[in-house]
Amino acid sequence: MYVVVLGVVLLILKLAEFGPVGHWPYWAVLWPFGLAVIWWSYADSSGFNKRREIEKMEDRKRKRRRHNLEALGMDPQSRRKR
Repeated sequence: MYVVVLGVVLLILKLAEFGPVGHWPYWAVLWPFGLAVIWWSYADSSGFNKRREIEKMEDRKRKRRRHNLEALGMDPQSRRKR
């Protein structure tokens, strides 16, 4: 995500011809977008994104279960002691 933001900032500076970035060639300004494409293709092919998504979903389930047990008046900690 950071490289995309960097790419957008560099592109805006290039189009506005602001500072030294205005004189850079376009390939030097657009390299962060290429780096983002490489990162996303690696992350998708390695399963990195899917693992993070599953971890977040499991964490939400744990929080929801704990909240529901507390709402029912059951202490989730006492169930572990048994």
